[in-house]
Amino acid sequence: MANLKRKVVLVGTGMVGMSFAYAALNQSICDELVLIDLNEVRARGEAMDLNHGLAFSNSSMQIKYGEYSDCSDADIVVICAGVNQKEGETRLQLLQRNYKVFESIVPRVVSAGFEGIFLVATNPVDIMTRITYELSGFNASKVIGTGTTLDTARLRYLLGNYFEVDPRHMHAYVIGEHGDSEFVPWSQAMVSVKLVYDVIQSNMQRYKFEDLDKIADEVRTAAYQIIKAKGSTYYGIGMAICRIVRAIFHNENSVFTTSVRLRGEYGLRKEVFIGHPCIINSGGANRVLEMNMTNDEIDKFQKSYDILDKSFCSIEC
Repeated sequence: MANLKRKVVLVGTGMVGMSFAYAALNQSICDELVLIDLNEVRARGEAMDLNHGLAFSNSSMQIKYGEYSDCSDADIVVICAGVNQKEGETRLQLLQRNYKVFESIVPRVVSAGFEGIFLVATNPVDIMTRITYELSGFNASKVIGTGTTLDTARLRYLLGNYFEVDPRHMHAYVIGEHGDSEFVPWSQAMVSVKLVYDVIQSNMQRYKFEDLDKIADEVRTAAYQIIKAKGSTYYGIGMAICRIVRAIFHNENSVFTTSVRLRGEYGLRKEVFIGHPCIINSGGANRVLEMNMTNDEIDKFQKSYDILDKSFCSIEC
């Protein structure tokens, strides 16, 4: 990891990629940002537009459009390229089309001499992260997906509203597939230092256990609602990417529910990438934090794990 000049290459200048780029500029997340896209004219225009805003920011970031050779000395390559999810379409239905896209991207990044960290945001993100791992030949710790990071943020936002507590003090996670089989292990959820179950139990007139199911369902279907309303989601995930990049550059040892490969946790040993709390630092995915889940929660996690493995194995290479 380069310390003197933090360099990020963004592959894919659609709405997700540019939401990340705009957030990165405003947060001065790196020293150099290179934009790559199949549509070179668009990449050039996006770089120009961002550069024209430098005078109004606190950043001295160098921003340019480029090509895969620019990956040679990059610290992080963020991949947002791919086709968008259509209304009524599941993330897994995107798989076959986006696999072909990644076949044209990942080998070219590696061939350029890239030795940093891949951060994948393209859906279905868990499987696309695994595809990146397979195509790159990188160590699993150097290949990370955004996973259920945004879902977890959505959950904490809704729980904060429900319990009237700052979402930053809601300790709860969405894990599993970033998709229809994701779930909340409520046995692990806490309002600051108190279990959510205990908070509800102590105030049954104000809170209801069944409301937790409604909140989890709202989190799970949030993307579909946004897509129905405005066509696609991009601001939230752009901010999530930016936050993970910051954790890598600052060696934070922060915990995110990124898409990572398990290392035997819960007895699961296949090369499946799945959303789960993991410590992220300058080395990438440093350590998966195994949770003391109930048997029912472990069964749900196993189901999500199996769905992702089966879907990956169904790819027509």
